[in-house]
Amino acid sequence: MPPDFPDQDQPPVEKRSVVSSFIFRFTNPSEPPVVALFQRSDKVRTYPHHLAPIAGCIETTDPTPLSAAWRELHEETTLDSTTLTHWRTGKPFTFLDPSINREWTIHPFAFKLTSPSTTTTPPIKTDWEHTNWSWYDPSTILTTTNNSIPTVPRLRTSLKRVYFESTLQPARAAKTLSAGLDRLRTDHTSGSQELTSIALVLFRDFIIHTGDLLLTHPEKWWETVRLAAWHLIKNGRESMGAATMNALVAVLDEIEDILADEKTGAYCGNHTWERVLTVLDHHLASRKGRAEQVRDAFANYVRFRFLHHGESRDRLVVLTVSASSTIRDSILDAYEGLDIDTLEVRVLESRPLFEGASVAASLVSGFRSRVQDVPGKDLRVKVYTDAAAAVAADGVDLLLLGADRISVEKGVSNKTGSLPAVLSVRYASPEAQVVVLSDLEKINCPGSVVDDEHHEENDPAEVVSAWRNDGVEAVRVLEEGMDGEFVDDQGSSRVEVKNVYFEWVPLYMVDAFVSEEGVLDGGRIREKSNDLAETVNRYFEDL
Repeated sequence: MPPDFPDQDQPPVEKRSVVSSFIFRFTNPSEPPVVALFQRSDKVRTYPHHLAPIAGCIETTDPTPLSAAWRELHEETTLDSTTLTHWRTGKPFTFLDPSINREWTIHPFAFKLTSPSTTTTPPIKTDWEHTNWSWYDPSTILTTTNNSIPTVPRLRTSLKRVYFESTLQPARAAKTLSAGLDRLRTDHTSGSQELTSIALVLFRDFIIHTGDLLLTHPEKWWETVRLAAWHLIKNGRESMGAATMNALVAVLDEIEDILADEKTGAYCGNHTWERVLTVLDHHLASRKGRAEQVRDAFANYVRFRFLHHGESRDRLVVLTVSASSTIRDSILDAYEGLDIDTLEVRVLESRPLFEGASVAASLVSGFRSRVQDVPGKDLRVKVYTDAAAAVAADGVDLLLLGADRISVEKGVSNKTGSLPAVLSVRYASPEAQVVVLSDLEKINCPGSVVDDEHHEENDPAEVVSAWRNDGVEAVRVLEEGMDGEFVDDQGSSRVEVKNVYFEWVPLYMVDAFVSEEGVLDGGRIREKSNDLAETVNRYFEDL
């Protein structure tokens, strides 16, 4: 019998996809956190008496792995979004455990307790799957090489993928990356273009600390910088991460060419280091030129669509839902350069942060500084409440949207309120054009680092504070309901306040995509998405 002939009595390998959720507690911003690990009871079928995070299978009813992680956390600890925040997502990995003939695909996650506790008894109540639990120093867990701490298989691999601070070298680079991720994640004022520029600067800062590693171990350095790029995309601000992903992939593409030159002897040593930094500086500088191309393309679109045969136009009415500086500057550029007498811009307020009011104010300021002296120009800015989207849509010529992501499968992800605005325009002004103004960095690809199913949940306090400031009397009752579940003999009640920033507008509802390459159709977007998928897989698949 040939040696490779399979054993007919060997059962097929069972495959399971599971979540692995680590709970971190931060007591002092200047000190490392501790992580909770749980002793598995003898009632569980796999790995009893081993330390583990909160883990469980991803069910068919779970929309995403992150949804499964939240479900398992609540079932096994009673913790939920009122006591935890999602901190980081780790890159999934697969391994075979021959002792139980099972292949595991692990989806690691990290969560932070929202109210740091200095006691030893925070609100964690374990179920039958665990006998006890305790806080551990994650650095000790990751650097322990013997079996003095018995853990479930590959626990250290899972932990390292969400907590790199102890293992990523050099330590200065790890600290820079950690601080950078916090900055990106908490930035709720910058648009995706600004966030991408910030991410590129953070990536450059990270690389500056890795110079010795590049000179001594270039292959290890290449893996390290790709890992840093992955985290900046995934664990910065994922909802706005498509632009960051495109920008960083473009940088990695050029760095890969530099490393190839070094292997052939074309360049070496410090010259390689200088070329890497020059690539980053070039990409940062070139971003301004791309924004100008988008503005020019929009002016050309308005000229072609609304100024037939070079004729002037008495009045153009534009509705927008965006805090995008690109949209603001594109409107002003087009108005300044085209023969339009009166421009009426209607802006939805965009709760809860009221970015619409900021955009309206910047339009007025921009007009006064740039366009006011142009003869015959008359700007009218009207701000509408979000609830008045249908009223604002009546009689418009153009609905202008930005994009935080463009997906061939899901559509255009933009500020919440975009879809009601589109639907209102389709009903109230069916002849109006729905236009997405965006550069091509916003295009995402299937199976990329940025998950199109990811939904960013933000602090409910942003919504509640607006009610409180307006003196809404019902706020007290709602806040009591948010603090915890109320249970009595008659039943139970609980209040959730949802603060969702982004929503999808299907591609078929958009009349035109205006970019730095002009007006694109769905086919061109799909082509660019497929090209991007190949590049993303090449740089991140093996991490």
